[in-house]
Amino acid sequence: MTRRIHVIGIGAGDPGYVTAQAVDALNDTQVFFAADKGDAKSDLMALRRDVCERFIATPGYRFVELPDPKRADDGDYRRNVADWHVERARIWAEAIATELEPDGVGAFLAWGDPSLYDSTLRILDLVGAHVDIDYDVVPGITAIQALTARHRIPLNDVGEPVLITTGRRLREHGLAGAAVVMLDADCAFRQCPPATRIWWGAYLGTPDEILVAGTVGEVGQTIADIRAEARSRHGWIMDTYLLRP
Repeated sequence: MTRRIHVIGIGAGDPGYVTAQAVDALNDTQVFFAADKGDAKSDLMALRRDVCERFIATPGYRFVELPDPKRADDGDYRRNVADWHVERARIWAEAIATELEPDGVGAFLAWGDPSLYDSTLRILDLVGAHVDIDYDVVPGITAIQALTARHRIPLNDVGEPVLITTGRRLREHGLAGAAVVMLDADCAFRQCPPATRIWWGAYLGTPDEILVAGTVGEVGQTIADIRAEARSRHGWIMDTYLLRP
């Protein structure tokens, strides 16, 4: 029989971001699988448990924490990520086959939306080569939506596009227009012209949320300092920002 998997977007950190559709999927799940890497693991697991305790009406569900293999950080970046995904898929497939009955329902709770800067769907496609599963996707509130809402700004200027990119690519290609930047450990915005406008947010939707806005010349170094202090204090950080020339 085919095991069913829900991939549930649970928003950027505030349980209030969880949709009614997500609540239905949460209550349909018997086993929640969780795979987080690095120092954020315990905090993110606690947030997942908070979501489940708030919205699941019937007890009896359980969590299975999955070990996360180390990703190589030398050589070809894309190849390293692909190899990491293959190893993750092997671990996930083994856990699903072991922890979930053949006709059972499992779930992965994805931060933000599973379709935006999240590898859960790619890995589950690989899992299908090892164990018979069928999965659906429940969309969630993204960090981008939370960022613009908390700063009370629209994502784009009138008639203008917005690029969604990474700190790595911002460093490589520079800023040509409005851009949302995710996965930036090195504050690549500091290479932008001083007049560039920035709206930055960290730990969005959580009690630890931090917001800063201004121009790169005015607040760029302040953001870098705040980010470093917050990461040192918490052991991890998730941040996102919007840039406009």
